[in-house]
Amino acid sequence: MNSMSYKVQRKLVLTAFLLIPLALLCLFTYYPAARLVYLSFTDWDGISAGKTWLGLGNYIEVFTNPELFGVFIHQIPYVLIGIIQNMAAIVFAVILNSKLRGRNFFRVMLFLPFIMNAVAVAFMFQYVFDTTNGSLNGLLGLIGLDSLQQSWLGTNTLVNYSLASIGFWRFMGYNMVIYLGALQSIPADMYEAAKIDGAGRFQTFWSLTIPNLTKIISLNMFLTLSGALAVFDLPFVLTKGGPAGASETFLFKTIETAFQFNNYGLASAMSVVLLLFTAVILGIQNTVINRKGD
Repeated sequence: MNSMSYKVQRKLVLTAFLLIPLALLCLFTYYPAARLVYLSFTDWDGISAGKTWLGLGNYIEVFTNPELFGVFIHQIPYVLIGIIQNMAAIVFAVILNSKLRGRNFFRVMLFLPFIMNAVAVAFMFQYVFDTTNGSLNGLLGLIGLDSLQQSWLGTNTLVNYSLASIGFWRFMGYNMVIYLGALQSIPADMYEAAKIDGAGRFQTFWSLTIPNLTKIISLNMFLTLSGALAVFDLPFVLTKGGPAGASETFLFKTIETAFQFNNYGLASAMSVVLLLFTAVILGIQNTVINRKGD
């Protein structure tokens, strides 16, 4: 090593620093992904050594079986409430970016749900939505709104909105912190210039704040939409997919197909479809954002 020139040693070190992460990336990311795609074209139970080649059979099953592809409709409430969540996060970020007394306390309180364990949050809301002794129905009864008391997790039309509201409570503070960081990067001179020009608060918010948050909104919306497509923990812990399969999600169905029915080939195809949907959403979102930027 001592006989090598500094230039050669530098190249060796740089090559090593590049090759080791690339090797780990290929081993733990690209190879499993390629293996997943291969398994999606086979019929495999996860145990047998042999795998039967099916071609596009699994993908045809995914798109033609309403029990598999049809569960995407259960995730619409997660998308809708996720959009509302981002809107609320922007509003809270703008409020807490001002000179509000105790703003640091409110920032911590709103961010606190995000650092809580997802399963613990699910069990906590099990007591909130409990039909008989739940705090939500208890509160409605206390203020005289007994007619609004519901079986929140036992009604087909309400269960997904109830579960999605838990995500709203948990992730709104996280999104708010991201928007807050973006707001603090906007130069104060821009707001002062807008004030001198006679712009009101709403006009400043709409014409100055929102355009400067476009990239961050794009990032958060992608995370929100991809998260809405990959919901699993809440329905698994709280409803087990019930009532009568009304809260089953595509990822829930994928895991059930693999580990309960031992159909790893079909589950792999479902995973690939979910990955492609996420990529399509990202592409559409980037196209829309870039057109608005032009």
